[in-house]
Amino acid sequence: MAGQETESYQKGEVGSYGSDLDAEPPTPVLRISQLDALELDSALEQLLWTQFSRCFQNFRPGLLTPVEPELRALLHLLLWRFTLYSHSATVGQSILSLRYHAASDSSPRYRPLSPRQKVCLALLTVGPRWLQERSHLLLPCFGLSSRGSHAEGDCGFLRKTLHSSLTVVSGIAKLASLVNFLVFLRRGRYPALAERITGAQAVFSKPNVVRDVSYQYMNRELLWHGFAEFLIFLLPLINTRKLKAAVSSFVFGEKSSGERSKSEAQEVWKECGLCGEWPTMPHTVGCRHVFCYYCIKSHSIAESYLTCPKCGAEASEIAPFEMDTLVVGR
Repeated sequence: MAGQETESYQKGEVGSYGSDLDAEPPTPVLRISQLDALELDSALEQLLWTQFSRCFQNFRPGLLTPVEPELRALLHLLLWRFTLYSHSATVGQSILSLRYHAASDSSPRYRPLSPRQKVCLALLTVGPRWLQERSHLLLPCFGLSSRGSHAEGDCGFLRKTLHSSLTVVSGIAKLASLVNFLVFLRRGRYPALAERITGAQAVFSKPNVVRDVSYQYMNRELLWHGFAEFLIFLLPLINTRKLKAAVSSFVFGEKSSGERSKSEAQEVWKECGLCGEWPTMPHTVGCRHVFCYYCIKSHSIAESYLTCPKCGAEASEIAPFEMDTLVVGR
């Protein structure tokens, strides 16, 4: 009996991704997990392209633009070679403990994708994307350049027909992808059209493990979650600027020494009370502080009850700042 179990396990084992699932039918995978795997793969491709393009940032601008679709396709095939082709799983699937299962196989046990299925999946993923980006350059490749009036008319007709055909094919492909996604939402399998065509179904690469969560952990998480929701509700109701000004006034005193008051009175018009820069179109709200017009105007729009952000005084209407005596330091 032990020898038969060992033999059945070895038949289902595959590469470095073999697991206990080889001895049982594939467990259905959540729809959100399959969509997350696709998003992770897309993010990895974009990250790889960003790092690759940075290698040419000191070269002439636009150097990679003419061959960008081909380079993106090559990078995708490079990822495919070391992920899907080697382990029957993409990077996003590996992170979520998923892998591809050959659903066309009649056996309920796990079966990896055949090399033919892997190649077809890569071509159906990269090919339409490359064709869509290069469709405007396919017409000259068919020898549709014109010479003479008659040839120009025939070339224009063929070019228009080919363009219409490409548009129809692109529309049919998008419609098929939409229908496939609706079927995926209904049945929970094959989120991408290429997966349905090749029969590549996502399954778990590791057996499901029941996680034992203690009540102490759950109570702590619920407590912190409730406290966070309370803070999210409370903080927008607090005028932090006015509170800060009140605390500063209570700690340091509302009035400073006479010399300090004179120096502040002379220097206050040189700095915006919100952005800290030299005031642009200086305005005031009734107190001694000066603000940029756009700073205080945006602040007044955000605050229904306008107060001075610096001292917390009740603000009047926003008015241009006027200086009776302008002292310029020599």
